[in-house]
Amino acid sequence: MSEIEIGRGKRGNRAWAFDDVAIVPSRRTRDPKDVSTSWSIDAFKFDLPVMAAPMDSVVSPETAIQMGKLGGLGVLDLEGLWTRYEDPTNLLKQIGELPADQVVAGLRKIYAEPIKAELIRDRIAQVRGAGVTVAGALSPQSTAEFSDTVLKAGVDLFVIRGTTVSAEHVSRTAEPLNLKQFIYELDVPVIVGGAATYTAALHLMRTGAAGVLVGFGGGAAGNTRKVLGIHAPMATAVADVAGARRDYMDESGGRYVHVIADGGLGTSGDVVKAIACGADAVMLGSVLAQAHEAPGLGYHWGQEAWHEELPRGKRVHVGQDHSLEEILLGPASDADATTNLIGALRRAMATTGYSDVKEFQRVDVVVAPYQSN
Repeated sequence: MSEIEIGRGKRGNRAWAFDDVAIVPSRRTRDPKDVSTSWSIDAFKFDLPVMAAPMDSVVSPETAIQMGKLGGLGVLDLEGLWTRYEDPTNLLKQIGELPADQVVAGLRKIYAEPIKAELIRDRIAQVRGAGVTVAGALSPQSTAEFSDTVLKAGVDLFVIRGTTVSAEHVSRTAEPLNLKQFIYELDVPVIVGGAATYTAALHLMRTGAAGVLVGFGGGAAGNTRKVLGIHAPMATAVADVAGARRDYMDESGGRYVHVIADGGLGTSGDVVKAIACGADAVMLGSVLAQAHEAPGLGYHWGQEAWHEELPRGKRVHVGQDHSLEEILLGPASDADATTNLIGALRRAMATTGYSDVKEFQRVDVVVAPYQSN
């Protein structure tokens, strides 16, 4: 990776966002009908390489079920409103109605309700009863407290998700989660992240994780770059973590860890380029929050928006213009790149001559910064 001089006392690596890269057509093309967009993680296979982000504005038990039936995977936030309240419907409406200058205070008040183990159990049972793959997410801070409840409830995939997750967290006041021991003792696959560098991802892979989430506060509802000055351009981050996966395969004797792009994915083109840079799947938030079925009712926010000490997120209005099926599978009603995401991926793969997701990770890309008119 090339370095550039910021000043006499500091140099930095040049990194690229999805808008900075483009895919190059090859000598071969295919019929889009012959292209497969499926992917597998452990024993679970999905028709669509899409995970719905564990955010209250995106995934409810009902939307998790619908995602599963459409061929994707909905990940339920097990620290969200659905595990704090028996019926959060009115609260979801209240969040959208909060005046702009009262959003943080209002969210803090609503999320002050304690998480209830019995609701974790009931929500997982609801999704499991529909016959789809069950995935639930906890932050590293809550994993030790509620993981037994989650596992006993019958989760299929366990997600440990934070703004950033490290295999070497250091604290003088609290015992950090030992990821390697924790994952080793579980009977279900664990997806962990976010990670944004080669080294951080390699360390997470060595814990035994089945998948690594790539990203750092880069979503539409995130404000981490402004608040903390930390940012990870996603094209470079995904490519770096894919490089870590390649080297870990050599190190481990062939163990494959899935790379999941998480953040900075606002259009179908971003989804295509994430996979071209090495991702096996993508985790979507704001795009799916625009669905008619989304529980946020046209608004989108994450856990960082109501942090007790330092909020690093915001509530954003995204609208509700399409059904979840239209967003994922089409047909697209216009060319704004926010509907028929899988159709766009399928056509991009066919146009460049690739037949499946793993093959498409080898497609040629160029640095071609996008200039809007």
